[in-house]
Amino acid sequence: MNEFDGPITDFRGLLHPMNRRRLLQGASALAGAAALGVTATAPEPAYAQDKVLNLLSWPGHADPAVVKPFEDKYGVKVVAKEYVGGEPMLALMNQSPPGSFDVVLADAEYIHMLKEGGFIDKMNPADYPLADYWPEFQKFEPHWVGDALYSVLIRFGYLGIAYRTDMLTETDVKSYKALWDPKIKGKLGFFDWYLPTMGCLSLYNGNKPPFDISDAAFGKLKETLFSLKPQTAGFYSMADQFSMLTNGSAAAIPGVGDWVVLLLQQNGVPVSATVPDEGGIQWTESMSIVSSSTKKDLAKAFIQYMSSPEGQMRSSIMPAYWASIPNKKGWELLNKDHQAEAKALRHTFDARNVMDEYKDGKIFIRKTPVKQTIEQWNDVWSEFKSM
Repeated sequence: MNEFDGPITDFRGLLHPMNRRRLLQGASALAGAAALGVTATAPEPAYAQDKVLNLLSWPGHADPAVVKPFEDKYGVKVVAKEYVGGEPMLALMNQSPPGSFDVVLADAEYIHMLKEGGFIDKMNPADYPLADYWPEFQKFEPHWVGDALYSVLIRFGYLGIAYRTDMLTETDVKSYKALWDPKIKGKLGFFDWYLPTMGCLSLYNGNKPPFDISDAAFGKLKETLFSLKPQTAGFYSMADQFSMLTNGSAAAIPGVGDWVVLLLQQNGVPVSATVPDEGGIQWTESMSIVSSSTKKDLAKAFIQYMSSPEGQMRSSIMPAYWASIPNKKGWELLNKDHQAEAKALRHTFDARNVMDEYKDGKIFIRKTPVKQTIEQWNDVWSEFKSM
């Protein structure tokens, strides 16, 4: 990960007061591998640039377990530049030379910024299997401008509270009030990114939707966040969340969910995740074609693969961290080939599944702040960390 000292100006001229530590997290944040003690693989051999698909993404998306069938079919290597957090992704897109990336995987709340900056291409909906997606995701609002598509949803999940089941009970975490429980004083961890935690606390305060709030509600949100300081154990990188829940340093982490706990459960760690009664945040990961790419046909083919049943199945159980997938045929393939994993992900058709929770009206799409700036929310987060 590149180092940036001081504030970063994005393509809209906004200042992002990101600190160096957050930006550097992406270089080492192979979350699942780090948590589960997987050793690093040997360096890959060099490939000619015309045989490389350059991907900008969250960690783990170029894992051979996910992309090898695509690589074998096209005789190419998928090479990823990894980041952690939306603002570092924007900074890398803005500061990297044109042609550095062919595909960008981004959270839905940043797609409109990429589009406004001229970084991603308009896409033809007919090129992708959107008809196979659950109806809720066939025209996923953050990806469209009118009838123009700019990104394809690949994965999603829900954010609420991840917690140690030997320290908190299922009843305890029915509400975000559990975060103030005296029995976890000094053991409340935080993912070191303002948006997920502050979004969940905004729901706790009764703000629906949680990111479109008045200045008065934002002031209350600041008070709610700051009141958690006596509970705080620390602020964690993507990988550190896994290890802190594993060793018990963190009894609970707000603003995260199944993507953290599912891998740990497979290794016997007593953890679970829940969406409290006040609601939860939906995170998404979507793929777009980078406008400056010189391999747009290959980029399109990669997104077609990642949205196909096989790509979806493999992505859902990606070694770094698992996630829900929007393609129903991907669900079918997952149930056929990986029944235990389908059950763990709640991707079954004969019992309550993740789509039921979506239909209950408890889930709100994660967005960047509407009535305040990114900087205002980020400044509150930075102040909270420095208390």
